[in-house]
Amino acid sequence: MTVEKQARAASGWPMLFVTLVAYAAAIWGMVQGIIILATAEDAGVPAPVTGPALLIGGIVLLIVAIVVTCGFFSLQPGQARVLVLFGNYVGTVRESGFYWVNPFYSHSLGSDGTGASIDVSLEEGAPSVKAAAAAAAAKALSTKVSLRARTLNGDRLKVNDKMGNPIEIATVVVWHVADTAKALFDVDHYPSYVSMQTETALRHVASIYAYDHMEDDDASNSSITLRSNIEEVSESLKEELDRRLAPAGVSVDDARLTHLAYAPEIAQAMLRRQQAEAIIAARKKIVEGAVSMVDMALKELSEGGVVEFDDDRKAVMASNLMVVLCGESEAQPVLNTGSLYQ
Repeated sequence: MTVEKQARAASGWPMLFVTLVAYAAAIWGMVQGIIILATAEDAGVPAPVTGPALLIGGIVLLIVAIVVTCGFFSLQPGQARVLVLFGNYVGTVRESGFYWVNPFYSHSLGSDGTGASIDVSLEEGAPSVKAAAAAAAAKALSTKVSLRARTLNGDRLKVNDKMGNPIEIATVVVWHVADTAKALFDVDHYPSYVSMQTETALRHVASIYAYDHMEDDDASNSSITLRSNIEEVSESLKEELDRRLAPAGVSVDDARLTHLAYAPEIAQAMLRRQQAEAIIAARKKIVEGAVSMVDMALKELSEGGVVEFDDDRKAVMASNLMVVLCGESEAQPVLNTGSLYQ
């Protein structure tokens, strides 16, 4: 694996002055050479040696100045330049400013052709060679790398959770290039690498957690689920991405789920299950409250001496109170004109 090395580049301002002087001298030499040759031709005398010498020297100096000009580059805050000389990695310049380096340093890393295949089929009467060429050009990376934070808004994926239920899930990842050498030399195309590894990591994390608690027992409630433990799931996804993207020199700043839902084919069934669980939980709370109220009513009546209850009367009173307190409709009173045993 390639390791990033720090490189130093010379300030571009002194070299800019030298280059401007070279341009001016080249133009002056060519103009003077042309004037001398034209004057000698008009006079019908042999041209002196200085004329061709000035002309040729001006042309050579102009070519040299043009080549030297290719060595200038500037870096803004949050940018870096990778220096590659004839295929050899020299180092990386990370400090912002105006610099001049060897003009033969590469300005881009060409694609090896593995990422774009030429489709020989015809579309609207013309082969898609242009599309393949555009894809290959897109794969060619510049040696100037952005170190700023980037956001990858992933597509919605249909995966199976730990219980095998099909779900739809999506994530947003904030990442930046931490090692420029690894990003450019250890992977083919690091933006595509980040995109594919993000999808793979999201599928893996979604498969090791259940969407929601399926049972209301303690063991289930203590487990991590996608719906109830967003922070834990996001941290697990970030760790998985850090591990997968480390070979590309990419560091993950944050990873969050942006969409989480059951797949359409089971969404209605799961909605009914959630509604049933809600009804059961509400009934359980109502029954618990009703039992405490019945117990309190019987104790207050007995201790206050209002009514003397035997076991049968207590059972009837408890039954009536439970029906009144737990029923969904209003209670209809029935008056008993006789005794309890008649």
